[in-house]
Order: sequence, then structure tokens, then C-alpha cells
Amino acid sequence: QVQLVESGGGLVQAGGSLRLSCAASGRTFSSYAMGWFRQAPGKEREFVATIKWSSGNTYYADSVKGRFTISRDNAKNTVYLQMNSLKPEDTAVYYCAARSRSGFGYYTVVSQYDYWGQGTQVTVSS
Repeated sequence: QVQLVESGGGLVQAGGSLRLSCAASGRTFSSYAMGWFRQAPGKEREFVATIKWSSGNTYYADSVKGRFTISRDNAKNTVYLQMNSLKPEDTAVYYCAARSRSGFGYYTVVSQYDYWGQGTQVTVSS
């Protein structure tokens, strides 16, 4: 079993920055992929960014490319999402997810992940 705990959310003004953290525990993660998703009120959960645990290769949604950066610290079993130049439309609950199955390509769909955190609220005021 895998446990994911997000932190770092909060209220920030447009143009500001936040860094989210996702601490993973349980099974080892050396061959897994991690992802960040977000869900705004009344909308479906959407992909934000993903990283392959072993290689560190990353992939982003077009809406956040150039503003957000996903990274990981293998020693701490932690994944980060650095969010810069935040916009009001970035307001959502942000979820961390872990994929336990190997495969090819990047994982951008909710069903491709096996474990989820409880989410952390990010609110960007205009």
C-alpha cells in the first residue's frame, strides 16, 4: 500500500508562487511515476504534470507549461510542484497521484494512477 500526503497549498495573489509537496510512504517508488492533478468546483479532475521516478523525465499540461515545475527527491520519497506566475484560473484542489504499473509514455489520465492523496487547496486571488 502507498500513502500520499500533500502540503503547501494556500491563498496567494495573482502572479505569486506556491510550492506543493507530496510525501510518499509505503512501498518503494524507484520504478513508479508520480503526477499532479487538480479539480476546480464543478469541473472534472484534470492533469497538471507528471514525472517518471527513475529518470526524472517530465511532462506538463499546456495550461501550466513554462509556469509550473515538477521535481522529485528520491531520498525523501517526495514530489514537488513549484507553481509560479499563478493565475485565478489555477484555483483548485491539487492532488498528488502515484502509478504502480510500468509502461511507456507519459501518464496524463486519472485512471492511469493507482494511489491518490487527500488534496490541498490552492486559491489564487485576482
